Formats: sequence, structure tokens, C-alpha cells
Amino acid sequence: MQNYDLVVIGSGPAGEKGAAQAAYFGKRVALVECGNTLGGACVNTGTIPSKILRESALYYSGIRQRGLYGVDYSLRDGLTVKNFMHRKDVVVETERKQLSQNLVVHNIDLINGRASFEDASTVSVRTSRGENLTLHADAILIATGSVPHRAPEIPFDDEIIFDSDSILKIGSIPRNLAVVGGGVIGCEYASIFTALGAEVSLVDGRDRVLPFLDAEISACLRERLTELGVRFFFGERTTQIERAQNKVRITLQSGKTIETEAALFAAGRRGAVDKLGLAKAGVALNKRGYIEVNEHYRTAAPRVYAAGDVIGFPALASTSMEQGRVAVCHAFDFKYKQRLASMLPMGIYTIPEISAVGESEETCKEKGIEYAVGRARYANNTRGQIMGDLTGLLKLIFAKSNRRLLGVQIIGESATELIHLGMMALESGMTINAFIDFVFNYPTLSEMYKYAAYDGLGNLSGHKLREG
Repeated sequence: MQNYDLVVIGSGPAGEKGAAQAAYFGKRVALVECGNTLGGACVNTGTIPSKILRESALYYSGIRQRGLYGVDYSLRDGLTVKNFMHRKDVVVETERKQLSQNLVVHNIDLINGRASFEDASTVSVRTSRGENLTLHADAILIATGSVPHRAPEIPFDDEIIFDSDSILKIGSIPRNLAVVGGGVIGCEYASIFTALGAEVSLVDGRDRVLPFLDAEISACLRERLTELGVRFFFGERTTQIERAQNKVRITLQSGKTIETEAALFAAGRRGAVDKLGLAKAGVALNKRGYIEVNEHYRTAAPRVYAAGDVIGFPALASTSMEQGRVAVCHAFDFKYKQRLASMLPMGIYTIPEISAVGESEETCKEKGIEYAVGRARYANNTRGQIMGDLTGLLKLIFAKSNRRLLGVQIIGESATELIHLGMMALESGMTINAFIDFVFNYPTLSEMYKYAAYDGLGNLSGHKLREG
């Protein structure tokens, strides 16, 4: 038996950062990874690879330039996803090296193998070399991530019927694609494959895309995707999925049918907890298949913690990293990072991209908050015009009583970068007047904060000052 202060299961964002946090404060740490590479889904199958495909689609399709030059580039026939992923190997390998170096610098023992609990403080590992190890730890962090939910009625073959992990292994770009599930992953891939030239049909049982977003931003996304060519089937559920003659035929509840060369089913994920033996540790799952934790990311077992996608929403790499750090700081009572920031930004890499932080109009109404709104449009911003993004929108939501900023919603180019200025203002309790007082570089997209604030003041006083 080998003794450690901390054993971490999984090397994704939550696991790697949690391990490094403990080692930084002098704890002896082992990190167990069952895969052949470090980084989890973030580096290998999800976040980074999909963003590389997105950037390639934007570049080769010319979508970024269409608003400025009126050019509609056509992708030549026969291109494959692999053609667009030439940067993937370079970026992913760099990320893996950085992760490996971070483990070495912090003297973290990396064990390649599959872990399972013996009890709440003991983990057995079957290594990739066939050895059996027993690890005892004062604390254990589960950071195994999530896997796509594969409903038994869907005939997945990873050739023409894919889940959200296997879709990146598709060979040629299909002429048409069905995407079932209008959540974040479904919308991201629907927009990417539309940009790559596929005719995309998106099916969802709800009445709009990404209903957790501010309704105006959701409507903007739907309008933009419609302009790009996405066909929407709302309020629909699949009743039959068939594969015949290298085609996928999907029958909907309404009786409509969709026949495509490929289909992506992006209808949810679940915690990657199979074979972990959680029952032996006294760790419970919720009804959605994720590990239950409290505000400190501690499970029902006092010395067992869980962080990242394995605990469910929001399942973002950025929050997973912080969850891992907070969990470890609580486990060892480090007087360092005791909680996540109150404001967590959301980044959605559709085309166009979306980012949000704080309240939306809908949440303000639900909470009975008296609010007002200020808007600035990319089309009225000089940098937006130069870039050719004429459809983007930055939206400030603020309290009527004292003008304190409550939320920021952005759709358009660089939305996930722009959001951080609004997030800092929210964390600091600033009013929208701060944006008016700031001096911004010109021309920049960031300058839209100033004119959204002017617009908000105009709306508050009952007359328009300027929108732009």
C-alpha cells in the first residue's frame, strides 16, 4: 500500500488543477489517469478539438469576411474534417506537454491505470502494465468528467450516427446532417457544420434554442443560424431512427421525416463513473447520473470530493479548474481559495459566439428586480464594421434604482473575450456610469460598453441618447 495526502482520479481541468493546488502547498499527491493521454475531454475529444474545427470553418468558409466584402467562399468537394484539423495535433500535443510538465514541476506521481474504490480512503488501481496498486489517501478527488448519454434505441455506429465525442472522427464532411438536441453542444456543431457547407437540420423538443439564455440573445442566435442555412424542428421528438443504404432516416413525433448522410445525437451527458465502485466509498449519484456534492465539492463521504463535469452543470473547463482548487483547499483547510467567484462567465462557441454573466432579463423578472437595459450593436461600432460583423449585440442589464450593473449578455465576434470586462465590473459592484467614465482604445469592440451604458441611461430617462 502506498500512502498519499491526496489521490486524484482523472487528469482533466478539475483533476490537474486540484492536484497541482495540493502539491503547491507541500502535499504528496498521486494522479490516476485511465487514458493514454492527459487532459481529459477538454484537451482530447471536446473543448480544444471542437474549437480548432470551429476556427478552421470560419477561416475557410469566409464567414467572417462576408459582411465586409460580400464574398461567399465555396468549400471544394471532397474535403474531410481531417483537412480542417491540421492545427489540432500541434495544439493538443502542446497542451499535453504543458500538463505533463506541470505534474513534474509539482512532484505529482502520475499513475496510468483504472481506479476503483475499496473504501472511502483507499483506491485500487489496475495499471496499464497489468500491475495492481493500492493507494491510501487522506483525501480523494474524483474528476473523471462525463460521457455522452447513448440511448439504447439509437443505433450508434460512429460512421454515420455519432455522439458528441465521436463526431470529430467523421470522415468526409456530409452534404447534410441532422443534429438532435438544441443544447450548447448541438448548437455549436450545427453552426460549425453549416459553415463547412453541410445542410443542417436541428431537432429539439423545446420551443427555442438554449432556453437558459436571455431570450433576446437566444432569438438572435436562431436568426443568425437560420440566415446561415440551419433548418429548425422545434417541439419535436424522434420516434424512430433507421440506417439504410448509408443514410440516416429519422422519424419525428409529428410524422415528419428527415433523411441525411449523417446524424449527431447531442441529447445529454452523464458522469463518467462506471467501474469506480462509488458504493464502496459511500458516494451517491443524483437522478441525472452525476455525483452529489455540497458547496465545498464534498460528497456524502467526508474525505471524498468531486469536481468538474462529473458533478454536472455548468460543466465548463473554466469552472471545473476552480472547483478542483476549491475542493482541495477545503479538504486540507488551506487558507487560500475558499469559494468560486460569485460571477461565472458562460462561453458558447457557436457561430456567432455567445457569452453571458450575471442576470438576464428573464431572471430579473423571476426575482422581481426592477431593471433597465442598454444595448450596443456591432453594426454601429467602428471595429465591428471593419471586422464585418454587422449582427452582433452587447447588452447591459442594470438596476433602475442605483444603476448598478446586474448582467451582461453578448452575441458576436470575440464575445467570450469581451465578457470579462463586464464580469469584473459585476464583481466590483460598479454602476454603468463606470463604462461612461472609462476611456477605451479606438476603434475597439470594447468601446461598445460605453455606448451600451449611454443607451441604458437614455432608456432610463425616457429618451434615446445614442445606440452604437
